[in-house]
Amino acid sequence: MRDSCTRRSCLTATVLLLSMAIVGEAAGQWEGMGPSASPFGAPGQRRPLTLEKDGWTYHAPLPEVKTFKMHDVVTVVINELSVMTSEGEMDRKKKAHGELALKDWVLLRGLSLFPDPQSGGDPTVRGEVDNKMKSDANMELRDSLKTRVSCLVVDIRDNGNMIIEGHDTITVNEEVWNISLTGMIRAQDVQPDNTVLSENIVYKRLVRNSAGHVRDGWDRGWLLKFLDKIQPF
Repeated sequence: MRDSCTRRSCLTATVLLLSMAIVGEAAGQWEGMGPSASPFGAPGQRRPLTLEKDGWTYHAPLPEVKTFKMHDVVTVVINELSVMTSEGEMDRKKKAHGELALKDWVLLRGLSLFPDPQSGGDPTVRGEVDNKMKSDANMELRDSLKTRVSCLVVDIRDNGNMIIEGHDTITVNEEVWNISLTGMIRAQDVQPDNTVLSENIVYKRLVRNSAGHVRDGWDRGWLLKFLDKIQPF
């Protein structure tokens, strides 16, 4: 127990001596700098203080909004993802029963009418309709589009908003994609690299058409399109 206390006392004394030595050395260096000692250096070597470099609460000002003219080019970064799910169910039943009997008939002789009993019995018509229809439909559509389209400024409104329009055609082997984009953007939404996100476009109209073997593989024929339109069954 006594040896443990002795070791602790020695360790504490060593730490105190080291701390005093460090403080003394720092004080000597500070005194050697003279009465004008400053953490910013000697008077002749000091740099001017600025808010940008020395202010703790400084925030760089926002960049000025770029001005655009007619027919300037703006690149639209398109990143669209759409998911649609639709479910429908129909269960319809229709049943009808009808019976029609002709009890009396007349015979025309000249301009006179006479009763004409039916020798074979009263004519009778009887019908019955039993219609049942049950239909289930499920549709799930997922589509994504990531690309860039260069658009021209075709109109500038009084408040600075711009109408842009762009068309792009991409051909890879026998596959063709046609992309058309129109809409309205704000000048402050245009990034310094002259790009704007598609999600910032107002009245956006984005059309993508494709042609080629892939498109022909799932495209419906004209007869199937006609039958789907009129739905005869």
